[in-house]
Amino acid sequence: QVQLVESGGGSVQAGGSLRLSCVASGYKYLPYCMAWFRQAPGKEREGVALISGGGTIRTADSVKGRFTISRDNAKNTLYLQMDSLKPEDTAMYYCAAAEDTPCVLNRRFGRWGQGTQVTVSA
Repeated sequence: QVQLVESGGGSVQAGGSLRLSCVASGYKYLPYCMAWFRQAPGKEREGVALISGGGTIRTADSVKGRFTISRDNAKNTLYLQMDSLKPEDTAMYYCAAAEDTPCVLNRRFGRWGQGTQVTVSA
């Protein structure tokens, strides 16, 4: 059974850091296109960052310079390092996977994790 399992969320004060992880359980290898999305209450889901198997990275303007996406293919794990967190970063964060191209944030992703909550207080 393949699934994506996120962890690492929590509550921090503004200016703090968190590192999210997403393990691709049951996969033979980490899917080609991996991404992080987030959704705050009452808002639409937002693409945060993605990384392809070839190392191409795309990051949303809202988090550029503060969030870093990375992948460890040997561990079948996707990461999101979040620094200089702001209250507006508060949301449920989801990882998503797609096994083909194109690797872009506005494509359909076939597999989603259950989410991990990030809360940033002022």
